Amino acid sequence: MIQFKQLSFWEKVTLLEEIDFLIVGSGIVGSACALELRRTNPDAKIVILERSYLPLGASTKNAGFACFGSVTELLDDLQSTPEERVWDTVKLRFEGLERLLQRFSAADLHYENCGSYDLITNQEELAIYDPKLDDLNRQIEFITGKSNCYSFEKNVQGKFGFKGFEGGYFNRLEGAIDTGKLLLATQQELASKRIIVLNGIEVSHFNLDQQGVMIETNYGEIRSRKLGITINGFAKKLMPELAVEPARAQVLVTSEIKGLQAKGTFHMDKGYYYFRNIGNRILFGGGRNLDFKGENTFELDQTELIQHTLEELLKEKIIPGLEFTIDYRWSGTMGVGNEKGPIIEKINPHTAVGVRLGGMGVAIGSLVGEKLALILND
Repeated sequence: MIQFKQLSFWEKVTLLEEIDFLIVGSGIVGSACALELRRTNPDAKIVILERSYLPLGASTKNAGFACFGSVTELLDDLQSTPEERVWDTVKLRFEGLERLLQRFSAADLHYENCGSYDLITNQEELAIYDPKLDDLNRQIEFITGKSNCYSFEKNVQGKFGFKGFEGGYFNRLEGAIDTGKLLLATQQELASKRIIVLNGIEVSHFNLDQQGVMIETNYGEIRSRKLGITINGFAKKLMPELAVEPARAQVLVTSEIKGLQAKGTFHMDKGYYYFRNIGNRILFGGGRNLDFKGENTFELDQTELIQHTLEELLKEKIIPGLEFTIDYRWSGTMGVGNEKGPIIEKINPHTAVGVRLGGMGVAIGSLVGEKLALILND
């Protein structure tokens, strides 16, 4: 392994010395933070460290949902979270999506304003949710300025080829992006703004010193005037005291399916399951609620329990009667906590964090990164 002490004069001076801002994590939050820092500090030396060859957590492993809240998820949140906090979080998500689409064009992201469906399995659920739909629409209009966000559609089975659903609540303001295109667009933007990204460097510890912050890595020590930490679900490894836990999200993608009717983005069971089409394939993820304890892990493998459940739901409810195989499987790591909402705060005079995105990194990552940059500029 090459140590920093073995690097040349050119490598050290160009990449690792006199750093003004060092960001840990090259995902959506870290990249947005670095880009905002460049806007406000045109001559600063900005370096991003990433421990993997690609962002390791959820930024390149998410399902590409551009969403801010389904009917069943929001009503479930209102049962356990103060109402003001729920709507503040929804506002952050909606404004974050708008910010993402300002940073990159819809064409760059292959953004589709396809709406989303929150699927309902029985009449008992409808009896609970229907009376609250008008109140939800009023609140969402107050946040977004757009009326009639949610509506109920009964014939989702005939329209999409599903089985076992009474209907679905349609959210006309949500959509989907191509996560790979987001990665490419971000890399191009970072390079154009002279932001240095170093892969394969893992941070193990950091301390204040006379020059700002000393960061210990698997290759040696780096110093920076300011430090921003954006490793979300992995934050507890570096800062055990933070109120953020890892939450694994397992995903699969089918082979191309002849006769596929399901086009768009869909949620089930208060958002614990989610699927969408990618061309004539189905991407399907979720099932963390089957084993909360087991999915509270940093490991990125898959489990028989959840993968089998996803496949059975595909066969029985989502694409019944259609032939398919599974072509891709992966897992990502979200950052969650006892309450929804990110942690964006200064933890010492030269260090701040932006973590705990709660599975909504696509929606809120850009704004969290920009808010973190504001703290680091202070």
